Amino acid sequence: MLTRLKAKSEGKLAKQLCRVVLDQFDKQYSKELGDAWSTVRDVLISPSLWQYAVLFNRFNYPFELEKALHVRGSHTILQGALPYYPQSMKCYLGRTPDRMPSERHQTGNLKKYFLLNAASLLPVLALELRDGETVLDLCAAPGGKSVALLQCAYPGYLLCNEYDRLRGRWLRQTLESFIPQPLINVIKVSELDGREMGDAQPATFDKVLVDAPCSNDRSWLFSSDSQKAAYRIHQRKNLPVLQVELLRSAIKALRPGGLLVYSTCTLSKAENQDVISEILTSDSNILPVDITGIARTFSQDFTFAPTGQKCSLLVIPEKGKAWGPMYIAKLKKVLKVAENG
Repeated sequence: MLTRLKAKSEGKLAKQLCRVVLDQFDKQYSKELGDAWSTVRDVLISPSLWQYAVLFNRFNYPFELEKALHVRGSHTILQGALPYYPQSMKCYLGRTPDRMPSERHQTGNLKKYFLLNAASLLPVLALELRDGETVLDLCAAPGGKSVALLQCAYPGYLLCNEYDRLRGRWLRQTLESFIPQPLINVIKVSELDGREMGDAQPATFDKVLVDAPCSNDRSWLFSSDSQKAAYRIHQRKNLPVLQVELLRSAIKALRPGGLLVYSTCTLSKAENQDVISEILTSDSNILPVDITGIARTFSQDFTFAPTGQKCSLLVIPEKGKAWGPMYIAKLKKVLKVAENG
């Protein structure tokens, strides 16, 4: 299997860079990231440098693959480095941009591994999922983070929500490919507009993940339709409004004392720090949770840019550590104190 790596990764070279998007990113990110942008830019515009992590499926563990990855010099993301790091989650990182072939979906057969951007695991780890908890993945498709959550613990109930019907179908297939019975029985897939979830299920969940729709920097840079790309750039200013609305809904759905993690795969400050600042300044029931410890713990595998917020991290890609972009913020809903009288 590993002999086919090279051919698979070379297929990435055929991608066509979208100049409209790159020009916009150059303008914005050179201001927001300063000197770091040129390094990040080099990785983002060169798919041949992109890396892929291999998340093992604990429900169909790939023992032979694990041996092969050891031989190749791959290593796991630091297990046990955080007090709440789940021992059941294993993800291997290589030091080169080789990509393993994806497994095909076969009804009745569980896949052994999931290929992903390793930075995608940080929001999952930040959520600190425990056995028996009720969890909401508000914008769940294509399902990678839901699968990763289930590598960490056995929730009492997991609601995977996806408003887009086509993406919802993809989400269902992903879950079927990785998760066995009877665990599937504690998972529900819904197709609600995420902005309505708080009213539909108020104060229901112990943990909520909001992996919000965003300017997906990697895929936008390789938009094949330049007119569509120009329209996306024009509409981009509306995304923070949607993101704040999704967060407000998620906060309603969170029980008092519960934890919420917000994530995006963009570098954009307007969709990251500014969204979280808006929530923190307008909602007295929400407190920031310091996650600087995650950056210290994982600095060997990831490069972090300053965010100006202790409750958030920004993973930026660089050569050899081509993970991200990924913004992660962690919030807690406090218990309301009853008013006197």
